[in-house]
This record gives sequence, structure tokens and C-alpha cells, in this order.
Amino acid sequence: MTEYNQPISGNDLARFSGPGTFMRLPQATSLDGLDVAVLGIPMDIGTSWRAGTRFGPKQIRAESSMIRPYNMATGAAPFDCLQVADIGDLAINTFSLTDSLRIIEASYDAILRSSAVPVAMGGDHSITLPILRAMAKKFGPLAVVHVDAHADVNDNMFGEKENHGTVFRRAYEEGLIQADKTYQVGLRGTGYGASDFKEAQKWGFQQFPASELWHRSLNNLGAEIRRDIGDRPVYVSYDIDSLDPAYAPGTGTPEIGGLTTAQALELIRALRGVNIVGCDLVEVSPPYDTSGNTALTGANLLYELLCVLPGVATK
Repeated sequence: MTEYNQPISGNDLARFSGPGTFMRLPQATSLDGLDVAVLGIPMDIGTSWRAGTRFGPKQIRAESSMIRPYNMATGAAPFDCLQVADIGDLAINTFSLTDSLRIIEASYDAILRSSAVPVAMGGDHSITLPILRAMAKKFGPLAVVHVDAHADVNDNMFGEKENHGTVFRRAYEEGLIQADKTYQVGLRGTGYGASDFKEAQKWGFQQFPASELWHRSLNNLGAEIRRDIGDRPVYVSYDIDSLDPAYAPGTGTPEIGGLTTAQALELIRALRGVNIVGCDLVEVSPPYDTSGNTALTGANLLYELLCVLPGVATK
């Protein structure tokens, strides 16, 4: 009988002590036997306004010590079904975005040679492009659930083709994703022109602006996405700025009128049953929320994503 890693209980060791891993899980130096590998990508050199996401993984891990292993709302018990460990941070080059993206892709190539599902803590959204490059080598073009205030489909920013605002254009151009199975949820804010979002719609992206989701449950939307994806391999990229800054002020490019935390939970929980092969939570910038609540929210969303991974049973 497999003995699964468990987060350290707050009844055994006070939550303000113990290892600085995600949910105080064991830290692994090998991928052998892991079903899920949680990792940090502490990078913010691809961001265009407020930096600070290099501190995201550390703060998310710190706040995650509050989370208990059993999901009282859904009955999910991920640590009774999956072998999960924190494998630490990728050693990015903090002076070179180009080299950092190369390092991330090469690191994911290695991770994906194992059977572990990678769950990443960012870091700015630039990290998702090299992840998708590695993922597509193994799985082919992926379905994508992209929850974000921004479509991230710019052609370039200051002449640079790779940064946090160009990720999904590059992914589309490189054939890493299935355009008609790419779902962008929570889009909003001001733009540079009327076509800022519309071009991606012409590629086939399915977009769900935040203003059309106000005062609505996202259970049905999540269920529609789940049915539309079918059994395709899917990558979930969750930008914390999809949430209204009332809930997540600690981020680099906040936009008012966003999703609520309740909607975030509904959307993720509705994805139970899809073939998630990887996911990330990006753009948590702790310096802009000294309360720690943005990182706490991000940690909980990562936990919810663990709860809907394939193989997780409910009790």
C-alpha cells in the first residue's frame, strides 16, 4: 500500500514553523515516484509595470501553511490519492529573460520525462510560454484554460517578442495550443484599440469578459468548458490579476471589475474531470500586499487545482 506524502498538521507543529515548502510538504530532490511536482519560478524580468513576482513563490509557500489537506466543500483529498512534493525553485538567470525562458523550457523537458504533473508558482506570466513549449513536445497542441484580466496576445512590447504580454500570441503562432480550445476568462480593462481582444477571437480563442460574468456563478461556464474540452490534454494558467484588486491587490497589473474569489473557486471546481497535464499560478507580487492575502488566495487556488487533478478521489 502506497504511503503518500502529507502536509505537516498544524496540530503536530505550529503553522508558523516548520519547512518552507508548499503546504509544508516534503521537499523532493528526485522526481521518482511523484504524481505531482510543485515548483517555484521566482522571476519578474518579463513584467511591464510593477515588479515583485520574484518573491511570489516564497510568499505563496509561506501562506500555504494555513491550508489543511481535506477539501471540506468538495470532499477532495488529493494527498490520499497522489504523491505530491515540492521540488524547490528553478534557477533562473535574473539578469536575462531570454536565458531564463531557455532554463524553464529545459527544466520542464526534464520534469516531463517523468510521470509527475508540474504545478508552478510564478513568477510573471512570461514563464508560461516555455512551459507550453515543453508541454507541446510531449502532448502536442494543448487545450488551455487561461484565467486573466489580460489576453496576453500583444505582438511585442518595446520591440521584444517574449514577455508577459505576448505569451498566448507566441503560443498560437508556434502551434503549441489549440486555438478553438483556448478559453480566456476574466478579460477586462482599458486597451490601445478596439481590436486588442478581437484578433485572438479570429484565431478561434473563446473569450469571456469579466463584465459578462458579473453577478453570475461560474459553475455553468466551467461545465461548458469541461464538456467542450473533452478528454484533450489541458493546461491551466491562472493569473491572480483575474481577480478584482479588492481580493488580490498584490499583483503587477491590477484591473478593477474583476472576478471574485467565490467565482474563482466555482470555475476551478467545475474543471474536475478534465485531463489537466499541468498548471500555473502567476503574477503574485507580495510587495504590493503586505497583508499576505494575495499570496494566501494564490496558495488556496493552487490547492483547489490540486483537488481537480486526474486521480483525485472524493470522500
